[in-house]
Amino acid sequence: MSKEIVVAIDGPAGAGKSTVAKALANALKLKYLDTGAMFRAVTSLALISGTDVHDEAGVGSVAETMDLVMEDGSVVANGVDVTTDIRSIAVTNAVSTVAANSRVRSNMRDRQRKWSELNSGGVIEGRDIGTVVFPDAVLKVYLTASPRVRAERRVAEAGGNIDEIERSIAERDLKDSTRADSPLQESADSVVVDTSNRAIDEIVNSIVALVSDRLK
Repeated sequence: MSKEIVVAIDGPAGAGKSTVAKALANALKLKYLDTGAMFRAVTSLALISGTDVHDEAGVGSVAETMDLVMEDGSVVANGVDVTTDIRSIAVTNAVSTVAANSRVRSNMRDRQRKWSELNSGGVIEGRDIGTVVFPDAVLKVYLTASPRVRAERRVAEAGGNIDEIERSIAERDLKDSTRADSPLQESADSVVVDTSNRAIDEIVNSIVALVSDRLK
């Protein structure tokens, strides 16, 4: 077995990936990587520089030349702290387009694999971690929840119209699952976990048990 211990956490927006992945990393004493923040950082820089997010070559260049530092929850791209901006409505509305860019995806995959090498693995969350980036992960978990439940969570966090947010989530799912490069999907050997009506501690404990079993 590789010295790298990778636990892949995939799933759609709002399924609880970040909450579960952070708690899981803490429980397993592994590093945590939010790959979605990486794509958001590219999106933020593209918008800041005035690059059209539909310009594949332009956005690809933004990704390939980006200096990215992610530590302790902060995201600094090209020396600019974009931690807050990457969660803005503008970035959220544009990130699916950027994430569908093959040059961006290729560059992010390289960065994610390098990060894993440097940290001897980790709990890595995203949308294609188990299917594409780390197909040999110790454990692949696909977290999901109904669009309504995910919308309720977003409203609880940041307010808004629940029907509009549910509609937006469904549209994001469609974009992510139908893109040509590394679409959002379950891998054949992933463990599917519906987080809709389960406590975080219960979910994390069950995943820890699965990881322990795989490492025996």
